[in-house]
Amino acid sequence: MRLVRFGEPGSEKPGLIDDENHLRDLSGEIDDIAGEVLSRHGLEKLRQIDVKSLPKTDPSYRLGPPVGGTRNFVAVGRNYAEHAAETGSDVPTEPLLFNKAVSSIAGPRDGVTIPKGASQVDWEVEVAVVIGERCYQVEKGEALDYVAGFCLCNDVSERVWQKERGGQWLKGKSAPGFGPLGPWLVTRDAIEDPASLELWLDVNGQRMQTGSTADMIFDFATIVSYASQFFALEPGDIVTTGTPHGVGAGQKPPVFLKGGDIVTLGNAVLGEQRQVFAAQG
Repeated sequence: MRLVRFGEPGSEKPGLIDDENHLRDLSGEIDDIAGEVLSRHGLEKLRQIDVKSLPKTDPSYRLGPPVGGTRNFVAVGRNYAEHAAETGSDVPTEPLLFNKAVSSIAGPRDGVTIPKGASQVDWEVEVAVVIGERCYQVEKGEALDYVAGFCLCNDVSERVWQKERGGQWLKGKSAPGFGPLGPWLVTRDAIEDPASLELWLDVNGQRMQTGSTADMIFDFATIVSYASQFFALEPGDIVTTGTPHGVGAGQKPPVFLKGGDIVTLGNAVLGEQRQVFAAQG
């Protein structure tokens, strides 16, 4: 299934994209793509619905982030060897975890305002894991059982704030709009092999990033299991899993986003995002 949330920010309704790419309204069946709906039992109930019985909805509606109720937005740094190399960093021996503020979450086509004082705003196409059930100290072999599905994430980053303001990555990763998710949540059963998802990202039509989840240093199950050893992941939580090489900071010379730039990114299964960056606020 491809699950979505559509409507104005803060008032999104649940929906899905059917096999003919029509937007269908799920609000008569569930309140949101959140909580118990994301569990194995909840998703199985959704699969039993006759999709053609659901109302078709205006496809021009804004798509919001495809999951609600997120309490933790966790990210993994340097999880592709070539990306670690382009940033001049060592390859981690354990997953390098940090947080993005939940308030950074945005829809896949929402605009992003470059914050006042920001000078090195960068892009990162990533695959994010959406947690479906409470997950605490689980083994790698069972970790994906706690995953509802996957979605795209652009881990937008302000490099000065990330690296030069006291070592706390949270500060460079969390401005409003710095966490676009979606367009849809693809349930785990609908992805044949999450370890071979091809990713791309363009800036103003120029290809900057290409990569595959096959190149991840730590795979999805390892990341979920590892994170769960230290804290509980709850339904709706997001774990975004690192980016391939080709970020702005890795260019020679470095290139950063400015007002008017358009970033597009995607994957054949997970869909596409598009963000227009506005000049500094």
